[in-house]
Amino acid sequence: MDVVDLKNKTYLFDGAFGTYYASITHSVESCETANLNDPKTVSKIHQQYIDAGVNAIKTNTFGVNSGLDLDFSQQKEIIKSGYTLAVQAVKNTEVSVFADIGPIPYKDTDISLEYIDIADVFLDLGADKFLFETMPEYNALKPVLKHIKQEKPNSFIVVSFAAGLDGYTKSGHYYKQLLDMAQNDEAVDAIGLNCLCGPAHILQLVKDYSPIKPMSVMPNSGYPESVGNRLVYIDNADYFAEKLLELRQNGIKILGGCCGTTPQHIKKSRILLDQFGGEQTVNIEIKSHVLDKKTVHNNAFFDKLRQGKYPVAVELRAPLDTDIEYLLSGADNLKSLGADVITIADSPLSRTRADSFMISSKINREVNIDVLPHLTCRDKNIISIKAALLGLNIEGVNNVFIITGDPIVATERSSIKGVFDFNSIGLIKYIKSLNQNVFNDNPFLIGAALNTNAVNFDFELNRAKQKIQAGANFFLTQPVLTDESIEKIKKAKQTLNTYILAGIIPPISYKNAVFLNNEVSGISIPNELLEKLKSNPQNEAEVSIEFSLGVIKQLRQVSDGLYIISQSKKASLINSIVQNVKSF
Repeated sequence: MDVVDLKNKTYLFDGAFGTYYASITHSVESCETANLNDPKTVSKIHQQYIDAGVNAIKTNTFGVNSGLDLDFSQQKEIIKSGYTLAVQAVKNTEVSVFADIGPIPYKDTDISLEYIDIADVFLDLGADKFLFETMPEYNALKPVLKHIKQEKPNSFIVVSFAAGLDGYTKSGHYYKQLLDMAQNDEAVDAIGLNCLCGPAHILQLVKDYSPIKPMSVMPNSGYPESVGNRLVYIDNADYFAEKLLELRQNGIKILGGCCGTTPQHIKKSRILLDQFGGEQTVNIEIKSHVLDKKTVHNNAFFDKLRQGKYPVAVELRAPLDTDIEYLLSGADNLKSLGADVITIADSPLSRTRADSFMISSKINREVNIDVLPHLTCRDKNIISIKAALLGLNIEGVNNVFIITGDPIVATERSSIKGVFDFNSIGLIKYIKSLNQNVFNDNPFLIGAALNTNAVNFDFELNRAKQKIQAGANFFLTQPVLTDESIEKIKKAKQTLNTYILAGIIPPISYKNAVFLNNEVSGISIPNELLEKLKSNPQNEAEVSIEFSLGVIKQLRQVSDGLYIISQSKKASLINSIVQNVKSF
């Protein structure tokens, strides 16, 4: 059967393999290893789904990748056994076998090469139907999809994404954008959604999207509960079958089940689908989803940047306790001196301080000055990040500064874990997408970090370009105190078509300068300043102010604004600098 015929074919796939395998074996091992260790059970599950009435099954290979922590030769044997068991199960039937490939865990390296290695194993075995399922993003798949089509032009490829109730995947991509990218790729024959959602919620996502290519939908049976450290799904086969019928009535021709579904779910579904006459209850309008590009509006800080007014942002330290008065009075005083924005760091150096979003909202509300809270990728998962952004936006704050975040101190890693669902580029992309789909009436102005003290500054500039492409609107630099760093800002302005606020951190004292120079990454204190501070112990503040103002005069020629970092509750040093800057 050629690709055209396959595109017109109606498929009922099997249901879950992993959760069903765990429920009948009570094993905590990966179900994929059963291809070698327990092949009889694997074959039995395939047969149960075939007996339930499917005309397509997936190989038991979803999680066979580097996430299994096995070398590739071992992975290859599991894939070979999994494919062979599936082919044997459908022998003398009309049931198709799809090579099942799941998402490779996020890495800093190029995972597209690993996808190609996995696909090659299937291709060598004779596979010509592929299901890439539960995918959180798309770009990493493009090389392997092209590779499969080059090696086997008549292959049939389904690409299915896992989106939550809000339409976002775990890596922060919106499902409509992912589906659009997949169906605009000539290597993809069908697009889809699976996992994360139960049938009712996935149905709502489907109803809000009009596919051009055939669409596959394989929802979970519902939402699990934790019983004895195991996830347990309710027995709802009749309900699930009704929802699959409703999906079919909405034009979906490729159906099946994901987590929590069993042969009973599929059997009930087959009965109802066989009774379906083929009529659609909804007229689907074929269209392409191209999201409008929204521009940031009603943002005083951004207006100042665009108008060339050289805004001054001042970073104040959130409290380690509940004392907030110094912060509010400090922000109010800085406002009177001409500061344009107050920024609040997100527990810098991995030391807990009051929440940057809540503190920023309070300052915005009570002092009535623009605020720029920092958000790190270190401490929050995608659920917590979106919840925090929703709250911040409700509070009327629409500036956010994104950084990956300082790592957890090594001695504390046994009890404190970094989250890092995103790196800074991924989080910027996510917020950009939220701007288009959730915050379009009040989008966030997105700031990103530029390390002007990086040894390999060309690499840093390349990262900055990626951040701009991801959605960054402006940059704050690491503290600049040397001529070399000033030259790097100049180079960045010539290279990057964006706004740059130059950072500066006035040392409080000689002791503080030595600390910054030796213990804080990304800060370099020139020897000239160290010597002046050391030789003038009675006038350290004056030395720091004079030196900082000299640097700022140079920065005004190469940057779009100033970012001053305060290190103390005592504001006199920072106040003096802000006052002088505004008089330049």
